[in-house]
Amino acid sequence: MPRFLIAVISLFILSCNDNNAEQFIPHGSAIPKKLTEIQWLDSAKNLGKITEGQKVALSFRFRNSGENPLIIQSVQPACGCTIAEYPKEPIAPGEEGEITGTFNSEGREGLQHKELTVSANIPGSGVQTVSFDVEVQKKPGAASASPQ
Repeated sequence: MPRFLIAVISLFILSCNDNNAEQFIPHGSAIPKKLTEIQWLDSAKNLGKITEGQKVALSFRFRNSGENPLIIQSVQPACGCTIAEYPKEPIAPGEEGEITGTFNSEGREGLQHKELTVSANIPGSGVQTVSFDVEVQKKPGAASASPQ
C-alpha cells in the first residue's frame, strides 16, 4: 500500500507544472511549444467595391507580443474563394509577421464577409479569426443573378 501511495503522490507532483501548464503541440511535432501572445495590427479589413471576377490581394499584420516564439500552425479560409499564406518559421518575441492571401470574386456577387481561422500557440483555444468584407458588383453587361 505505501508504494502505491508514493507512486500516486509522485505522479501528482510531476503533473503539476505551474510555470507552463498550457502547452501547444503543432501537427507533426512531438515537442511541446510554450504559449505566447499575438497582437493583431489589422484583423478586419474592408476591401471596398470590386467587379465580379476580380482577384484581390489581402494581408493581415500581427506582432508576437508574448515572451516565447509564435508558431502559426495553420490558416484556414472559410471557403474555397480565398487562399492564404502564412509564415512557416517561428516569429520571435517583439517581431512582426503577415498573413497574405487572395480573394477570387468569380461567381460571388453582392456583399461578402469572409473569415480566416488562425491556429497558433496562443492561450485559450489556440484559435483566432481575422476577416474581410468586400462588395462584389456584377460585371458590366452581365445579367443580375436571380433571387433564390
